[in-house]
Amino acid sequence: MKLDRRHFLAASGALAAGTAMAQASSPLPFFINTLNSPLLPPVKGKKRVVVAGGGWGGVSAAKHLMKNDPDLDVVMLERNPVFFSCPMSNKWLIDLVATDYLTHSYLKTAEQFGYTYIQTEVTGFERDRKRVLTAQGWLDYDYLVIGAGIRYNYEAWFGNDRRAAEYTKAHYPAAYIPNAEHFQLKRGIQEFKGGDLVMTLPPPPHRCPPSPYERACLIAAKIKKDKIKGRVIILDPKESPRPITDGFQEAFANLYKDQITYVPKAVIKEVDPFNKKIVTSAGDFKFDHSILMAPHQAGEMAWKAGAIGKDTEGKYTGWAAVDPIFLNLKDDPDTYVIGDAVGVVSPQFKFYPKAGHVANAHGRIVARYIADRAAGKSPKAVLPDNLCFMMVNIDPLQDIAVRFKYHIDEKGIIIQDQFDDNYRTEDMVNEDFGWAARMYGDMFG
Repeated sequence: MKLDRRHFLAASGALAAGTAMAQASSPLPFFINTLNSPLLPPVKGKKRVVVAGGGWGGVSAAKHLMKNDPDLDVVMLERNPVFFSCPMSNKWLIDLVATDYLTHSYLKTAEQFGYTYIQTEVTGFERDRKRVLTAQGWLDYDYLVIGAGIRYNYEAWFGNDRRAAEYTKAHYPAAYIPNAEHFQLKRGIQEFKGGDLVMTLPPPPHRCPPSPYERACLIAAKIKKDKIKGRVIILDPKESPRPITDGFQEAFANLYKDQITYVPKAVIKEVDPFNKKIVTSAGDFKFDHSILMAPHQAGEMAWKAGAIGKDTEGKYTGWAAVDPIFLNLKDDPDTYVIGDAVGVVSPQFKFYPKAGHVANAHGRIVARYIADRAAGKSPKAVLPDNLCFMMVNIDPLQDIAVRFKYHIDEKGIIIQDQFDDNYRTEDMVNEDFGWAARMYGDMFG
């Protein structure tokens, strides 16, 4: 809904009046809660599942829990008021899709499928008591699903210098976490008048989508279309684009030879956001504008839950230690971690792609596991798949893609098979938008 000035002033006046009444009232209104009281009483005779996080995995889990077992009491906790999709957001950055294409209503979806959505910040977990702590109170649960997503490991660049980290996030956002960063990044792209726009790519594993290579191609396409005297410099710590290589290399060479400079093996040694300078193993780079993508780790909730694994030296891996097949914590069968926060699942390929498609699949799979357990059944192993489309050209619109399938071998190890579609086509764009429609339909339809 678009508010004109008259409606805005009326709404502001109502808000001010409501605030004054709340301040004058005593005691506090009933909906004000504290950490020392339950946020939502349990429903008698029902097992409760708390889903912490409303990303692609969390929304999928909540909906499919209710589909699989309508007698469950499902509560989804999410700090954001609306869902904003990272997949497809690169197209939004250059106005190929509108904002409302990426957003969906948490409240409407929860009402439609019969679960409870509470907008709140998760502040901690007491897994020994099976309790989630929030900014508004606590909830007890029988099963817990954590869709923590990712966080940026700015400490790898700046140590304890929070000023540098916050300055970087505010001025050169990575926009891997919805959604304020996306609007800031979009503004920077739209206002870019020329010069060197440097992108630092996070080392693997990292969230994708949004694909950093797709983002570079679409920004370069805008630079080319608008005849801007500028270029995108990609600083990649890897030796070549991955997971899909040939399609991007061909696009860099033949579509954007004047707009993209690709620098492989550019491991970050130092970032100075104040003086606009980056030192890497492949040389030093100054920039006019930048998209500074720090290394990724499992999101904050996974750390708060004590879900992060350790290596053989006792150091934190940065990712949740889960059973590779059933996705529950190795030390807690009733707590599941899904999506991007999941750690190593196979010695062959290490991590599942940290993609919305995988998170959606994890949500559906864990929903089935929990429903079976609640009914007294032993869950049967199910594996996800993955499919990622990446737009590389806008005139004409063309995509490339990568597909993954998984199976368990005779030794019980998960094996990944990868299939690249390197030849960019317009038909694949239709598949791209068809995929998004299916995914959104599965989560919200």
